[in-house]
Amino acid sequence: MCDDITEADLDRAGIPVRRRDFGALVGAGAIASILPAAACAAGPVKGRDVEIKTADGTVDAWFVAPAEGKHPGVLIWPDIRGLRPAFRQMAERLAGEGYAVLCVNPFYRWAKAPVVHAGHDFDDPGVRETLFGYLKQLNRTLVQTDAKAHLAFLDAQAEVDTAKGLGTAGYCMGGPMVIYTAALSPTRVKAAASFHGASVGTDKPDSPHLLIPETQAGYLFAIADNDDQKDPEEKNRLKTALGPRPEWHEVEVYKGAMHGWCPPDGRAYNEAAAEKAWGRMLELFKASL
Repeated sequence: MCDDITEADLDRAGIPVRRRDFGALVGAGAIASILPAAACAAGPVKGRDVEIKTADGTVDAWFVAPAEGKHPGVLIWPDIRGLRPAFRQMAERLAGEGYAVLCVNPFYRWAKAPVVHAGHDFDDPGVRETLFGYLKQLNRTLVQTDAKAHLAFLDAQAEVDTAKGLGTAGYCMGGPMVIYTAALSPTRVKAAASFHGASVGTDKPDSPHLLIPETQAGYLFAIADNDDQKDPEEKNRLKTALGPRPEWHEVEVYKGAMHGWCPPDGRAYNEAAAEKAWGRMLELFKASL
């Protein structure tokens, strides 16, 4: 996952630190500029900032859906840098594919989004210390507390077709969160996608992947090459858990793609691999929702 070791991997690979001021991108056109042109060819969508009440406080979030009609709902758990312009644009892009999308600030208990401000990069040890301080306080119980509120929010929106299943997608630390979400509500959550997910299939007794048999979702696990090198058995544990199930599933190591390759504002962003992973997510949602 995103940590000092990951940064060292990027250093060894010669990938430069990206200093672009993504936090200053606030207009729809400016936000869209961080993705390749082909990725922005979406239908008309409407988005709004929303607040969601949980047992522990109020979540700040972004909800966006096609301008007309009802559509399957999708919950996005962002990576450790949280809800920010890049993830808002990713949510808008997914909405353009025909989904009603909620992207949340998972660190709302401690800070409003964006939790990483313009000019503060993940290669800064102080930034990492702050973010990991937030992350260490999260656990399955808190994530499911939040997921319960998020799923209820989606089902209450006029843009969401409650006759169809809900989907969820998670990046980095969001990987385990999609499994926790699917386990929380097996009859509603029908698709879960993890991109360079952190510790989704460990050898520990509380590994998130052990919850998969309790769920009814299809799964996509897109694994970073350097994550696979650190734990080459993870993919096999995931395949073992998924193999007996009839639901759509896919586990793939993205050769050459470093941890964090999907968000377009990240140091490890790999456009070709990110586009491939995006397409596989759309296949999962098409098959499962």
